[in-house]
Amino acid sequence: MQKLLAWIAPLATVVIALALAVLAFQTIRSHDTPELTTPYQAIALMNGQVFFGRAEGLERDYVVLHDVFYIQSRQNPDTKQVSNVLIKRGGEAHAPDRMIVNRLQLLLIEPVAENSQIAKLIAEQNKAH
Repeated sequence: MQKLLAWIAPLATVVIALALAVLAFQTIRSHDTPELTTPYQAIALMNGQVFFGRAEGLERDYVVLHDVFYIQSRQNPDTKQVSNVLIKRGGEAHAPDRMIVNRLQLLLIEPVAENSQIAKLIAEQNKAH
């Protein structure tokens, strides 16, 4: 009985240490920042707004979005037809050069494929300016 107890304590210590190591590893891995592999990302906010831009600081409390665009619906007063237009932020009265968004307000971040319609429209707008 004495020998059995002598083995149980060290074995329990090793098992607990291994379990803590696994938990620590999983915690560290779960906080990895996603890799952004495209020049632009679509950012959907909790309030339903969607912006397109170059995101940085995903690991921080505030994500910074540069070169920001959004889609605005416009109605032709004559034909009443609605069209969507890509607008570059910065022309507003306060002339913002970036957006700083609380990470808690992010619903999702998706890559904007370089051959997508949005990426093509962004490239056209950037050429025009």
